[in-house]
Amino acid sequence: MAIIKQKIVPHLWFDKEAKEAAEFYTSVFENSRIKSTTTLHDTPSGTVDVVTFELFGQEFMAISAGPLFKFNESISFIVKCDMQEEIDFYWQRLTSEGGQEVECGWLKDKYGLSWQIVPTVMDEMMQSKDPVKLTCVTQAFLKMKKFDIAALQRAYDGK
Repeated sequence: MAIIKQKIVPHLWFDKEAKEAAEFYTSVFENSRIKSTTTLHDTPSGTVDVVTFELFGQEFMAISAGPLFKFNESISFIVKCDMQEEIDFYWQRLTSEGGQEVECGWLKDKYGLSWQIVPTVMDEMMQSKDPVKLTCVTQAFLKMKKFDIAALQRAYDGK
């Protein structure tokens, strides 16, 4: 009997790029790997590739099944970062080769998938019961594309 390690697995629908995207994502994130690739024939979408991969131990599946569905901003993946260097690294890698910077720490990668590259310190900031601190940090991040931890901290501290 199989042991279920993860009950919920995000499943990503690509036109033709499931293998390419899985290779890209596993190159961006440490402790990541492609677990399996299966080609299915004679499906309603024709021949499709199904790829299972892990990013930081989180399992994902991807399918190349034609242009029926496109990614949109209603779903995004949050990458929590302890240091500015991490934010800069993920931001650069995920916006490379045709990715797009958006606002408030959001970006779209070259496949159209939305990501939020967020400093972990924002968890504490956003839970503040001090309305002035919350307003100051909110006004600061609303003006940013890529988050700047030092600028967010200054805003939170009222400086």
